[in-house]
Amino acid sequence: MQTGTILDRYPMPPCAAHLGWRMLDHDAPSGRVRIAFEGRAEFRNISGFVQGGMLAAMLDDAMGPAVVLMTQGRCSGVTIGMNLSYLAPARPGTLVCEAKVVQLGKSIGFVEGTLSDSEGVVVARATSHVRLVALPQAAPA
Repeated sequence: MQTGTILDRYPMPPCAAHLGWRMLDHDAPSGRVRIAFEGRAEFRNISGFVQGGMLAAMLDDAMGPAVVLMTQGRCSGVTIGMNLSYLAPARPGTLVCEAKVVQLGKSIGFVEGTLSDSEGVVVARATSHVRLVALPQAAPA
């Protein structure tokens, strides 16, 4: 995890570690993140591509941190709805998600993300509706 963000105050969730979650870049005030994931061989479906549910998890696990960063750790975005389009098959390897907060209200937010392979081909896109939930203030690591 990239140092110097509010995310450093929290332990990495096991699901993020399983996906190979790695912060590449962020702009907290605008709610933008770039996060790399590892499309591991064991994530493959019968066709040999990364299974769609794993791609959905990667998108979800990038859009949530965008909310945490933008709110400076005050809120987490708990997904209440996600619309997902698969645009190309994803081969095992590094996948990068660019996610951004579109709008935050008092209790609901809107986030979008694009997941690309190592050659820049967009493999999936998602929009998400999130309920804003107060985060416990974790002790600094």
